[in-house]
Amino acid sequence: MLYALCFLLFMIGLYCALVKKNMVRIVLGIVIMEYAVNILLIMIGFRIGGEAPILSPPQGLPLKTSLQSVDPLPQALVLTAIVISLGSLALMVSICIRTYQRYGTFDITQIRRLRG
Repeated sequence: MLYALCFLLFMIGLYCALVKKNMVRIVLGIVIMEYAVNILLIMIGFRIGGEAPILSPPQGLPLKTSLQSVDPLPQALVLTAIVISLGSLALMVSICIRTYQRYGTFDITQIRRLRG
């Protein structure tokens, strides 16, 4: 069920990115898609009752097996993706600001008409 909700969130972002004519809404759609992928990656590495693999057990208890620990690779991938998406978001916002300064609108249909 949770994976379906991630897919639904991704589809909402894709709808905003493809159908909307406002540049700010397109950027928000792309951001929503990035968050949906990040949530999906975190959910893939999650295990109910799992612990971090770097934690050592108390004295006298056996070592945890890999089946009982949470997978750290998706967490590292999501942290990297967050940093990259922050840079791409800053670039998209700066393009929106420069476009608004030049054309005075965020509507992409009006910007296309002013081209020639």
